[in-house]
Amino acid sequence: MKSDIHPVYFPEATVSCSCGNTWITGSTLESISTDLCYKCHPFYTGEQRIVDTEGQVERFYRKLEARQKHVAETEENIESPEQIASEVVLVELGLSKRALSALAEANINNAEDVVSTLSEGGEEALLAISGFGRKSLIDLKKALRSLDIELPGVTDD
Repeated sequence: MKSDIHPVYFPEATVSCSCGNTWITGSTLESISTDLCYKCHPFYTGEQRIVDTEGQVERFYRKLEARQKHVAETEENIESPEQIASEVVLVELGLSKRALSALAEANINNAEDVVSTLSEGGEEALLAISGFGRKSLIDLKKALRSLDIELPGVTDD
């Protein structure tokens, strides 16, 4: 066996806890500091107390409060489907030029106009527009559903 490779062993090392309890044991360190021991640990004492090292509990509560504030702000900023429908211009939906020009001639320029036309006359009202056919209607419904805009009086394809 090699000599001088083993650490120094202290047979009377002192262990001191943050609660003030100390005891003697054998160790490779001369003195050991610990936060909890058998006299102050909640499992052994039966006490329910929070051991706060360096403000961890306060940091957790600050993070929790910031998260709740963020969630509340996000919920306030969510727009209703009616607001979204009024802001969506049909040109942005990727419809064909023929379908867009047919809807423009019928004075339907945004998603809100489409929803109001569907609520008044259903799919037939849109299909009655010259130059706007079944394929254009299907494309329009898919585009509006992808934006989570509810379409009244529309049957599923």
